[in-house]
Amino acid sequence: MKSRFSARIKESDNTVDDNKNPSTAVLITNLGSPDEPTTSAVRRYLREFLSDRRVVEIPRLIWLLILHGIILRIRPAKSAKLYQTVWQDDGAPLLSITEAQKLKLAVKIKSQYGDNVIVDFAMRYGNPSVASVLQKFQQQGVDKIVVLPLYPQYAGPTTASTFDAVSKELQKWRYIPSIHFLNTYHNNSLYIQALADTVKDHVASHGKPERLVLSYHGMPELFRKWGDPYYDFCHETTVLLKKILLESNIGFTDDEIIMTFQSRFGKAEWLKPYTDATLEQLPEQGIKHVAIISPAFSADCLETLEELIHENSEVFLKAGGESYHYIAALNDRDDHIDALYNVLEPTLGSPELS
Repeated sequence: MKSRFSARIKESDNTVDDNKNPSTAVLITNLGSPDEPTTSAVRRYLREFLSDRRVVEIPRLIWLLILHGIILRIRPAKSAKLYQTVWQDDGAPLLSITEAQKLKLAVKIKSQYGDNVIVDFAMRYGNPSVASVLQKFQQQGVDKIVVLPLYPQYAGPTTASTFDAVSKELQKWRYIPSIHFLNTYHNNSLYIQALADTVKDHVASHGKPERLVLSYHGMPELFRKWGDPYYDFCHETTVLLKKILLESNIGFTDDEIIMTFQSRFGKAEWLKPYTDATLEQLPEQGIKHVAIISPAFSADCLETLEELIHENSEVFLKAGGESYHYIAALNDRDDHIDALYNVLEPTLGSPELS
């Protein structure tokens, strides 16, 4: 039964229409991208991103001096050049892929729930903003909102920051719908199987590498010491993925699958081992053929398309490696959409009661 708050007054005749409003809205989110691959657009994006207290947890005044006095004067131009190398006709890859994920997920959910459940997406930083999409849900009169950040492994700077953005917007609302915030799916069996299948597909096409590198996004080591479970969740994903791959017939041994961390920033110690340092050392150990996959990314973006495909490839080949392959993120693969639906399904209720 729909809440009375779902009712809408028709402007034409002032009668109540309570039949066309969805009861539940699903919001999937990702980190975000600048609106354009230009210095000014990247500066706006980085200002929002790096001003988040969840992302940078050093004393506020010191950080703001560094951010506005140094980083936002130097980094935007460099980052804009990198974005230009991955930019597509339809914009930032992360944006277009997340939209494709939304469309496929919406079709799957509609097949079970009809028009009672709607799906949309937002970016934590940049556009479309979390606030703007939540406001669309409010206008549609939904009674329940399910939020799924597309970060498989919970982390404060990503998942918790998304919660902050949702909470900040909802604090302005008079009526708060039922909220379901899904904070991790690092051990979801369909997600793990989808990762394993991408590896199997790659091996079938390119042969088994001497090392399979599972490269997760990095995080300052201090965050782990302060209680962030991200490292533990990455480790659990690795253990589960290894189990499937070792039990398959493609020939991996335990020591041929390595967990590393990429994208460190600044001089502080980050989670180890570092991806680039590991790739630099492998040829010294006689390893000439590697494949790399990043289980922490649900969609390809600058950190995969530029950093993993180009920067880290150069590191490995320059050190004496001979064959380097990047295994794409799950993106809008059907098995990935099935996994996301599986994560969401317990929050959606019975289709017959929707």
